[in-house]
Amino acid sequence: MRTSIVVISLPEAADRRATFATRAAKTSLPWRWFDARRELGPGLEHDPDEAIVAKGRPMYPGELGCYASHYAAWTSFLESDADQLLVLEDDTIVDWGFLAAMVEVDLAAAGIAYLRLYAKRPCPFRTLLTNAIVRQRSIIEFFDRPLGTQGYVLTRAGAGRLVPHCRRVRRPIDDELDRSWDHGIRTLCVFPFPVIEESTASGIEAARWDPYVMPRRLRLRRYRTRLTDRALKIRRSLRRLSDRDGSRLHTLVVA
Repeated sequence: MRTSIVVISLPEAADRRATFATRAAKTSLPWRWFDARRELGPGLEHDPDEAIVAKGRPMYPGELGCYASHYAAWTSFLESDADQLLVLEDDTIVDWGFLAAMVEVDLAAAGIAYLRLYAKRPCPFRTLLTNAIVRQRSIIEFFDRPLGTQGYVLTRAGAGRLVPHCRRVRRPIDDELDRSWDHGIRTLCVFPFPVIEESTASGIEAARWDPYVMPRRLRLRRYRTRLTDRALKIRRSLRRLSDRDGSRLHTLVVA
């Protein structure tokens, strides 16, 4: 398998880069830096009102830069000859031994388009497969939004679906990635996580946690959007729970 491994990092983040590189010194995997963006680039569209309706608040410059960074990594991958894309962020602690085994696996053949390596938020899930890729690792499926883009893998099929779907910037990139009921890609994850987030100061504005007063002109649109979204999520979850046939995940089982 040809797996491209990129680490998203601002070019001026010297301390983060040095720390990450020191931790990765013993791996033989050919990872490389992917320079993060600070603003939206070509190919992305953003309507502030649409984002407020979708998320319930505006998006901040740091979130737009993060979104653009991951999106650019996907488009660059699709222009390459790689089979899979492994994305890491520079504030992570990585189990390189597990990743060395994982990058040799054909995830597309196992029916996986998007595989998380970490999650920030507990939410409902089910275990699909045990002893996956290596012993004592499982593949789980989330039914909500676990959030975080610290580490994940995309196949060409996954990136090919996400690039057009995510062209309109309506919510933070991790939020958009996990909306399986919207784009149709299952939110699968390795557990225990082979990637964890280091406790460092975020480069995204803390103002995103502050209370936001919805403009009166957008309240009805927001209300309708939430109702529709909730119905889609429930229907998708029920459908996934009843789906017990045709899974190709068994190809990942360690004998």
